[in-house]
Amino acid sequence: MVFTGNANPDLARRVVRQLHIPLGDVSVGKFSDGEISTEINENVRGKDVFIIQPTCAPTNDNLMELVVMADAFRRSSASRITAVIPYFGYARQDRRPRSARVAISAKVVADMLTVVGIDRVLTVDLHADQIQGFFDIPVDNIYGSPVLVDDIEDQRFENLMIVSPDIGGVVRARAVAKSLGVDLGIIDKRREKANHSEVMHIIGDVEGRTCILVDDMVDTAGTLCHAAKALKEHGAAKVFAYCTHPVLSGRAIENIENSVLDELVVTNTIPLSAAAQACSRIRQLDIAPVVAEAVRRISNEESISAMFR
Repeated sequence: MVFTGNANPDLARRVVRQLHIPLGDVSVGKFSDGEISTEINENVRGKDVFIIQPTCAPTNDNLMELVVMADAFRRSSASRITAVIPYFGYARQDRRPRSARVAISAKVVADMLTVVGIDRVLTVDLHADQIQGFFDIPVDNIYGSPVLVDDIEDQRFENLMIVSPDIGGVVRARAVAKSLGVDLGIIDKRREKANHSEVMHIIGDVEGRTCILVDDMVDTAGTLCHAAKALKEHGAAKVFAYCTHPVLSGRAIENIENSVLDELVVTNTIPLSAAAQACSRIRQLDIAPVVAEAVRRISNEESISAMFR
């Protein structure tokens, strides 16, 4: 049985459509003081339950909806509860940089989900793979790259080159480049001197190439827009960006509209705001078939890794 909160009901409806099952009946709202309220409107005793709920903005509301729903299903005697979290919020707070006095919020969230009775987590393109180790329950991290690669192939780009916008994303970009059988470029950002702005060094010849920046998420779009500018300045003919998670916070839409980026392609792990939908440079792909297949395999105790071989 598949249920959803208010974070991304459209994705949940698409997933159950792929699975040829109805969407489960649950009421999720708020009390007058803002507290989350939930009630399951059908029998789930002994059922294998999946809750589709990305913890995107409003992050805390969506996280609490997930936690409260999980508790309701556990108290209603569901046999197994899988949290399907297409976008895992707080994933960027996964360490203490420079031993600073900060929380490791990704671990806090992992503990919350485990303590409330969730048996398994399914997520898409987790920001840092090591977050799986924060959980004491199984975590399946599936990839959005097959959806992105299929679309890139459909576009029939000429003289194509995949580019990682930073050193940290090289493994992801290399996997996409290998799937497509094309060259890989890297943008190395570094600050040459203190109090000087970052300089972007391009590793690879981008002259006359169609460059595709690949990343797991786009937040304010600052990195992508600066990378696109650097690539165009080094002779790239066109620059596109393919990202799984469209966080698009702050001035992201304004940054994209004022940039030299030709197009930003994202998936629907997070619903687009009205402003993002109105932006002609943003196009959204459907990741529901991949999520639905993973849900089906988990329910049938089949291999998840076999999906990406």
